[in-house]
Amino acid sequence: MDACGGLLPIVKVIVAAMKVVVIIIPIALIVYGTIDLGKAVIASDEKEVKAAQKRLIQRFIYAVLVFFVPTLVYFAMNLIASSDSDADATSWKACWKTANGN
Repeated sequence: MDACGGLLPIVKVIVAAMKVVVIIIPIALIVYGTIDLGKAVIASDEKEVKAAQKRLIQRFIYAVLVFFVPTLVYFAMNLIASSDSDADATSWKACWKTANGN
């Protein structure tokens, strides 16, 4: 039996989905923010340009947060597994590393 107790395919799918989300969502947020800002600049409305700038900054912050979520999850998983000497925590850490290809 694998380190995940038979759940390795599911954990691998979750890891792959996280990798895709980390790439696609930040790019989409920044592109949509840039499009909004471009529309506002073309419209030549100062109030709308400021609102679009605010939305672009917010989307950029969200993109950075989404980008770092897997790093925080991996850190939390390692922290939990290393702080607990329980066999389940050790096997979960091994499962997570196996799914990540480490």
